[in-house]
Amino acid sequence: MFTQKNKFTEGRFKKKDEFESKLLDLARVAHTRAGGKKLRFRAIIVAGNRTGKVGVGVASGLDVAGAVEKATFQAKKNLIEVPIVEDTIPHEVEAKFGPAEVLLRPQRKGRGLVAGGTVRIICQLAGIRNISSKIISRTGNKLNNARATMKALKKLKIKK
Repeated sequence: MFTQKNKFTEGRFKKKDEFESKLLDLARVAHTRAGGKKLRFRAIIVAGNRTGKVGVGVASGLDVAGAVEKATFQAKKNLIEVPIVEDTIPHEVEAKFGPAEVLLRPQRKGRGLVAGGTVRIICQLAGIRNISSKIISRTGNKLNNARATMKALKKLKIKK
């Protein structure tokens, strides 16, 4: 029997994904409508290539896989370039998004990633190896903390 080879299944044209992505948060959200509750899933994904590009994506879908796929697409669409000098950031920076407030400080070589939860994941995927951070606000909301961290990383400039 004759089988036709598909150029996409052969792997010749399969695009290699250079970005690594991590699931930051997965939440079950519900709308209450006239017919009852409508359940959906919200995924927060961080995507980065560990060489200075990182992005955060948020999406909701009817199932977990759909939400994760949409959020990954959004994260890759919202990438920012992070200036990295000797495995750390060029200067101290602070940012606020809603109630979330984040402080990022550069560290000397060998100090490592001194950051908690959300900030740690974003810095790892951005390729920052030595940094000290503090979530100043009391909020534990991962989405707001992620957006505050991204806002802080956007503020970074390389000093000349």
